[in-house]
Amino acid sequence: MPKKRSGGGLSPTQQAAKFLGVSVLAGAVLAGIALPAVGALGLAAKGSVEGFDALPANLKTPPLSQRTAILDAEGGTIATVYSRDRTVVDLKDISPYMQKAIVAIEDSRFYQHGAIDLKGVLRALNKNARSGEVSEGASTLTQQYVKNVFVEEAGDDPTKVAQATQQTIGRKIQELKLAIQVEEELGKKKILENYLNITFFGQQAYGVEAAAQRYFSKSAKDLNVQEAALLAGIVQSPSRYDPVNDEAEATKRRNTVLTRMAQVGDISEAEAAKAKEAPLGLKVSRPKNGCITATNDASFFCDYVREVFLSDKVFGKTRQDRAKIWNQGGLTIRTTLDPQAQESVQQSLKDHVDKSDSVAAASTLVEPGTGKIVAMGQSKPYGYGKNETEYNYSVDAAYGGSNFGFPTGSTFKPFLAAAALEQNVPPTKEYSSPYDMDYPSPIQTCDKPWINDSSYRVENENESEVGPYRLKEAMAKSVNTYFVQMLADIGLCPVSEMADKLDVHQGNGDKLPQNPSALALGSVGMSPLTMASAYATFASRGMHCTPVAIESITQKIGNKQTSLEVPKSTCSRAMTEKTADSVNTLLRGVVDSGTGREAGLSDRDNAGKTGTTDERKNAWFVGYTPNMSGAVWVGSATQKVEMKNITIGGVYHPLVFGGAVPGPIWKDAMTGALSGKDSPSFNVIDIPDGEKGRDKGRDEGAEDPGQDDGNNGDGNNGDDGFIGGLVDGGTGNGGNGDGGGDGDGGFPGNLFRGAGNGPGGRD
Repeated sequence: MPKKRSGGGLSPTQQAAKFLGVSVLAGAVLAGIALPAVGALGLAAKGSVEGFDALPANLKTPPLSQRTAILDAEGGTIATVYSRDRTVVDLKDISPYMQKAIVAIEDSRFYQHGAIDLKGVLRALNKNARSGEVSEGASTLTQQYVKNVFVEEAGDDPTKVAQATQQTIGRKIQELKLAIQVEEELGKKKILENYLNITFFGQQAYGVEAAAQRYFSKSAKDLNVQEAALLAGIVQSPSRYDPVNDEAEATKRRNTVLTRMAQVGDISEAEAAKAKEAPLGLKVSRPKNGCITATNDASFFCDYVREVFLSDKVFGKTRQDRAKIWNQGGLTIRTTLDPQAQESVQQSLKDHVDKSDSVAAASTLVEPGTGKIVAMGQSKPYGYGKNETEYNYSVDAAYGGSNFGFPTGSTFKPFLAAAALEQNVPPTKEYSSPYDMDYPSPIQTCDKPWINDSSYRVENENESEVGPYRLKEAMAKSVNTYFVQMLADIGLCPVSEMADKLDVHQGNGDKLPQNPSALALGSVGMSPLTMASAYATFASRGMHCTPVAIESITQKIGNKQTSLEVPKSTCSRAMTEKTADSVNTLLRGVVDSGTGREAGLSDRDNAGKTGTTDERKNAWFVGYTPNMSGAVWVGSATQKVEMKNITIGGVYHPLVFGGAVPGPIWKDAMTGALSGKDSPSFNVIDIPDGEKGRDKGRDEGAEDPGQDDGNNGDGNNGDDGFIGGLVDGGTGNGGNGDGGGDGDGGFPGNLFRGAGNGPGGRD
């Protein structure tokens, strides 16, 4: 029985026998001679021509995974993403020095032998037997290519990678047969090209083009002799010969390659000597992979694009199928992102909210009539460190957003108004609108009536807010009791149906619950993207278009480029033009003289609505022009911060309102995004005002602390939620200049919502 070496490995005799077994097998295959079983080497099952012929002979070469480029609407690069950093190039685009260097060091007889180099096997056998260890392998470059194909096919699956790299006789035999097939089908030049594109060069670089860019910041076609020798030397052990982390070891290896190139006649001895004297000349480009590297702070939009790809069945039946295409890469994704709008949104967020603030802000802009998302950003940067987050506050949970979205407060009221107008309620409709009242009961739903069996009440922000009001004034001042009375008048079902037409849904994807708090006062959570898209319907005169982020996708596999189908926006009529025009007219009043005055644009038609929820945990402004719609949310993602006596962006706020914090963010973002763009007008309609001068000035400064007249300032308010059945409303302090919006009364937390959403809202 052969003796083992003291170190526990195979003895020289065993090493020799192992290599001899492979070489004899190879010779037998080529000669067509049957072999007897060699049990000690495990060749009994494969030790005949019949057994060898039974092995699969088709090498299913997977398309090489490559970089994916995500572009903005103008073709500029937003980010490059990849599972493997690789750019496939033709052999003509690879330096001749590189081609010669890799052949010289890895398989110098590449052009002389077939798939199996018997001379090389015998040479390795002799050297390894004399040294007592495996110091030289016998794999040809073709065999290495076959092995790399298995590794590529394994992807990031550790089990499959282990199987692809296992050093067994069975694996070697399989590689031998496939190498024969590859030689017959591809030829030497194509094998060399494929090898240089597939092999790993360390530092996350796959293929010679990525390696040339990583280490020298140049193309593979421009590599000189010493650079080519360095890269060729890395292949044997990318970690050991890593020039970034061990320059001395990498230099020795490079010089070994140069010596070998001179020995085989690729370069002269003088050229080799000169190249050895040259420094490594590294000009390292660090890996720039993933959405975290996105330009214009578009990381969250980039991540949203990825989530859309992985979620939409247009790209594959299952998420696994879609992930396979994404990881394969080679995609060029043209998106809807407008670089001007994106830059404006991010600049506005930075100007108004600091990343270290206890609250965050998020904003999304959408193009009416097309659904195109033109900007998406937030105040806390994309990342995993302090004051950073991986959560995209602008989108639903399914696309990387918060679990439930954020309660919208009175920004929901225009949806109720639109539903009422569609039910032929006139825009001059008047309700008594008392300061406070019980929720009307019963209120018809799409099923059984909603009953106020717990005596829930709703109140306005200030005791001075007493009707009667008509819709125009009630919208401008955001009078809670008016809209609750309107809801009771038309029922919950029309509002629920309008929400469905506008694709207004909770942040977790669920439909809105049919209760007054949700369908009048915005007590459930939604995303800024949902709100911006819904308001865009008003801007496009009643046509709702589902949001889209992707314009086109092409995929390059080898030298072939194909176009992929992409999700399209679906546009449908959600309301009549007359209803949309009426809402536009109403919401112009909000920015002209109502709670959203600080958000109003002075150079073009615009409209919008403010919202501030219970305990001031969320503040919103959602507004639009005829050619752009945008939503801004400010609050705590955990819903634990009450925005009272708080500093945001270096500015102190006794109380935060939708008009006073989100409003200016929206104004600055829209101003920059629309600069130089057309300024179309709304189709306004005549909606008569109510009684002139009634209680004039009582709501001045409602969303604008300090801008009241000193006599009729709105009072500081307590929390408007109904907790334990008790009303915790505010009391007017008159003339204190603290301005308050109207409080949207709500139900107790968790009664009609998932955890994390606050009850009612205010303005």
